Amino acid sequence: MLQEGDLIFQNLNCGPMCDAINEVTTGYKDLKFNHIGLVVFKNDEIYVLEASGAAVKSTPLDVFLSYSSQTMYLGRLKEDYLDLIPQAIQFATQQIGVPYDDEFLYDNGKYYCSELIYDAFKYAYKKPFFSLYPMTYKPLNSDEFFPIWVSYFKELGQEIPEGLPGCNPGGLSTSDRIQMLGPL
Repeated sequence: MLQEGDLIFQNLNCGPMCDAINEVTTGYKDLKFNHIGLVVFKNDEIYVLEASGAAVKSTPLDVFLSYSSQTMYLGRLKEDYLDLIPQAIQFATQQIGVPYDDEFLYDNGKYYCSELIYDAFKYAYKKPFFSLYPMTYKPLNSDEFFPIWVSYFKELGQEIPEGLPGCNPGGLSTSDRIQMLGPL
């Protein structure tokens, strides 16, 4: 049974970009996750706050679940942290309409999916709740960037932000502050 504040971890099939994300991130029990959303209740309906597409948005649960046919996993804050949920939801809700962070740069006024969750719980906890790690856009044990990232960032006119701090759904799924409840 879903509870407000639960995290839904997904593995979307978005082609080479998702494949590249999955290759360099590790999730709970070595599962691959490349998208995440925060469960909220509104008017007796369930929504998921997410950064996807053009901006942060509130998506009906059934629409969010339709993004992928792969098994999704449910994460829940451990008991000691449940009191953070209302403030995290308040923060995330206030971000609706903030542009999607297609540059994957932390703290640039935009949000990618896990960055939204990171900042929502940072706001509620009054200090970092989850961890940031150096981002990589290279296959493991390689000095060359994934070709998809080379063309992606070239099109943006931006250098690849290799090594800059960031987060990803897989990394969040391994946090010792949440309990993974298993498949949704």
